Amino acid sequence: MSYKAEYIWIDGTEPTALLRSKTRILADGAEPPVWGFDGSSTNQAEGHASDRVLRPVFTCPDPIRGGASLLVLCEVEEIDGAPHASNTRASLRGVAEQFADQESWFGIEQEYTFFKGSRPLGFPDGGFPAPQGPYYCGVGADAIFGREIVELHLDRCLAAGLAVSGINAEVMPGQWEFQIGPAGPLEVADHMWIARWLLYRTAEEFGVEATLDAKPARGDWNGAGAHTNFSTKAMREGYDAIITACEALGEGDKPMEHVSQYGVGIESRLTGAHETAPWNKYSYGVSDRGASVRIPWQVEVEKKGYIEDRRPNANVDPYVVTRLLVNTCCAALEKAGQV
Repeated sequence: MSYKAEYIWIDGTEPTALLRSKTRILADGAEPPVWGFDGSSTNQAEGHASDRVLRPVFTCPDPIRGGASLLVLCEVEEIDGAPHASNTRASLRGVAEQFADQESWFGIEQEYTFFKGSRPLGFPDGGFPAPQGPYYCGVGADAIFGREIVELHLDRCLAAGLAVSGINAEVMPGQWEFQIGPAGPLEVADHMWIARWLLYRTAEEFGVEATLDAKPARGDWNGAGAHTNFSTKAMREGYDAIITACEALGEGDKPMEHVSQYGVGIESRLTGAHETAPWNKYSYGVSDRGASVRIPWQVEVEKKGYIEDRRPNANVDPYVVTRLLVNTCCAALEKAGQV
């Protein structure tokens, strides 16, 4: 007997990495071994020395093939075992281990947009739909486009055992969101990459493209983000730690350090309009979706909980955003003795 293992990895395409995958047939009961690939075809090597290594780091059931088939998420390494330059997971591992005692939790809200050809799904040929308003969490064929893809994707995420916590239609036709979390920094990012792969693979079956473009439609339409909810044990127990984290994110050059790594095209999305703060100005506030970082109203009432960083783009690397938030906030909390 044998089973199919779909090896999945993040490539070296810039400015936004792509997902790649290929299938290996393994003997029944065998663990997915280290494998290799042609890095010269994925922007991760030159042709004269093109071998790169796939090291499995997370596996889950393959909900598409079923049976004993697995999805195998891999880190990319050099042939000497060193992390490849494109391997952002390796950088997160060290930071996550350094601040593990603070028990960081994340919930990432992944927005995305379906395209059919050159236009968002639901945009009429040669024209534009009615202004945004009825589409967010809407119902009915005049407002909702692609629900059959979204429902199948959700079912597949659940069957894969991912920490998916919800879905909703967003503010533009053909625009949707799913949420991953709560989970730790490595887990939430691993699950997000697999959920993205399942999204692309599911949309492919319908002849539809799912894009993480930060501003998929120019004009008076919201962009697409990946709002990132974050907390530590101290933040879940007290409000002073919440304020410390918010202040740390706005200190010195921290705002630009984060924004510059929060996804390509961030200036087109963080304009100060459409429920965003300007990309070059940091702010935080209670129940304020026009702030860089929002403190939910119930967090202020209960004096404990989490914060929402509203700046990350839909195309952000989840390994990068979790690393930045853990490194900035946990270091500040440690310095303040709020751990």
